[in-house]
Formats: sequence, structure tokens, C-alpha cells
Amino acid sequence: MITEDKQETQTVTEEEELPPLTEEQTIEEQVPEVKEAAPEEVKPEEVAAEEAIPERKKKEEEEIVEEKTYTIPLGRALVRPPNKRASRAMQLIKIFVTKHMKLEMKVSEEEEEEELPQLIISQELNEKIWQRGIEKPPRKIKVRAAKDKDGNVTVYLA
Repeated sequence: MITEDKQETQTVTEEEELPPLTEEQTIEEQVPEVKEAAPEEVKPEEVAAEEAIPERKKKEEEEIVEEKTYTIPLGRALVRPPNKRASRAMQLIKIFVTKHMKLEMKVSEEEEEEELPQLIISQELNEKIWQRGIEKPPRKIKVRAAKDKDGNVTVYLA
């Protein structure tokens, strides 16, 4: 990037030859102004987008009520047949987090009308469980569970 800036300034001075000075003109008036690319190229839309990102982070931080780190044992998934172990490991994660984060789960169909808190498992955690295939999930995994003000629990890989 530095070389590009130098090349631009050199091309401007080489292409434009300065006319001879008159008595009324000073050297400063004669030298063409070099435009700075950075301030003019920044569009108001980009500035607004950059300012919005920290606001989102602040909102996310404010919404988190409780955050805990757990090491979940997944050894019981190995009791299942080999082609069902990774899915059983996911079930064990859901059961563990539901129990330890005191998440209410629906018991009957009557409760469907009420909006109950949800358990959300991050994409990163899911990929870590399935990384070695369906037959060989990890024996244990360290996770970070965050509960927001609505009662929803999101589970991340620690």
C-alpha cells in the first residue's frame, strides 16, 4: 500500500508540469493539491455499519444474565451402537445443560401456547462433536452456557 501511494504522488508530479510563476502567484497556489483517498472514499453507509457493530455487541453483553463453563462427560454415548453415538452425545449435552441451567422444558401439549425458553447449541460445538464421525464422539467436552434475560440458553464451545 505504501508503494502505491508513492507511485500515485510521483505520477501526479510527472504528468502535470507546472507553468512558470507569475508575480501574483505563490508556489503554494501553483502546486496542485493531492487528494487524500481515505476520507473521501469512506461512504456514510460504511460508517453507519461500523458504528452499529459495537452497539450489537453491547446489547448482547447486556442481555446475558448468567454464564457458566461446564465440562460435560460424554462417555455414556459409547454404550450406544456405533452408528448412533454422536447423536447420543448431542442428546447428553442437551440433557446436561437443561438440568444445570435450570431450563424449563415443555411437558405436555397444553404448554405449547406459552413461549418457553429455548436451548440453542452453536454450530461450532455441533461440528466439534461430529468432527471424527458418527462412531467416535469425544469422551468429554468443555462448553460455555450463556442464559439471556428471556431465559434462552445458548451453548458455545469453550
